Amino acid sequence: MLCQFTVKNFRCIRDELTLDMQAASITEHESSLLVEKDGAQFLPVAVLYGPNGGGKSTVFMAISALIHKVMRPIVVALNENANNERGPTLSIEPFLFDSKSITQPTEFEIFFRTDTVEYRYQLHVVKEKIEFESLHRKTIEGGRYSEVFTRKGSTIISMKGALRRYNASGITETLPLLSFLGITHKENPLIKDVINWFENEIVVVNYGHPVVESLIYLPEAKEEKELLLNMLKEIDIDITGFHKNSLSEDEFEIYATHCIEGKSYELELSQESSGTIKLFGVLPRIMDCIQERGTLIMDELDAKLHPALLKHIISLFINPAINKKKSQLLFTSHDLSTMTNEIFRRDEIWFVAKDKHQATHMYSLVEFKNDNGKTTRKDAAYGKQYLEGRYGADPYLKRIINWEEN
Repeated sequence: MLCQFTVKNFRCIRDELTLDMQAASITEHESSLLVEKDGAQFLPVAVLYGPNGGGKSTVFMAISALIHKVMRPIVVALNENANNERGPTLSIEPFLFDSKSITQPTEFEIFFRTDTVEYRYQLHVVKEKIEFESLHRKTIEGGRYSEVFTRKGSTIISMKGALRRYNASGITETLPLLSFLGITHKENPLIKDVINWFENEIVVVNYGHPVVESLIYLPEAKEEKELLLNMLKEIDIDITGFHKNSLSEDEFEIYATHCIEGKSYELELSQESSGTIKLFGVLPRIMDCIQERGTLIMDELDAKLHPALLKHIISLFINPAINKKKSQLLFTSHDLSTMTNEIFRRDEIWFVAKDKHQATHMYSLVEFKNDNGKTTRKDAAYGKQYLEGRYGADPYLKRIINWEEN
């Protein structure tokens, strides 16, 4: 479970920016919250709105860059194939529009939970070189964090607890210590727990990329196929079956079965609408996430999807009877039909946009205050007020007024 992510000095993000998945103390859709053993409450969904070029994708790119920095060396060292979701290597670049930021480190901080432990991981990077790194942990029902390791550059490394006797001498200046331990001590229970979260429990998918959008994932097991067909049926897609026709070892065609007036017809998937094709890429990922506890991050999820389909996907995560494993969905969107208090809590709606210095800012609706210092009412018409420019990230304005200065 993702608890909180903070990034500073990454591409168009100059100042510290935090995406917080901890639930605020508000009385909205409380039954949808993910409640942990210690009583802590987290959000099942978060949606980022804002103008094109405002930095929404960069927020998710920052999460992906951190995952890449940790996981890529492990994947290469163990000769494993990189997951399609993780894509090519992402470079960690600073904010370039002022002379000070160019020389400063890019800073990442992430809080996340596995079954029994909450972790805090920090990584500061300058031109791919590790300047600072630390890992802390606490049991979910425990009170304080304890240090696992701290690293400054490549020479000052302190490892505590079960790692205190491990040797990290010879580690390169660009290799995270967490990656090094994931390669050399992958069977250590603590390291295994952390690396498993980075590898399997958080997935970033960019549907703004044409290659990613064209990827199809079909379930093989009978139960999973039935579940996918039921999901299609629930959203009124008249597909009653599907199968693959192998052309060669690496090539195959996908056919979807339609039932029209009692007769069955088959269409190659390429003949379906672009929205239906995207569903065959989206729904299996969502199904996997719902069945196995995880955090699914999707850039431009709403592209080519009818608002009713988007609403249905959101409903899968905010319905505790379906989302039994406490999974999370984070996505960017331009669809305002779902920006309502019937679907979202105010702390689940986030706005992202650039100021006059071309630096990205992000803030949630629950923390936004107007010129009079008043917060947004929970029964307000969010979409209408957003289009009126009341939240500072109006998609129809060429540039925004820096809300912090107001």
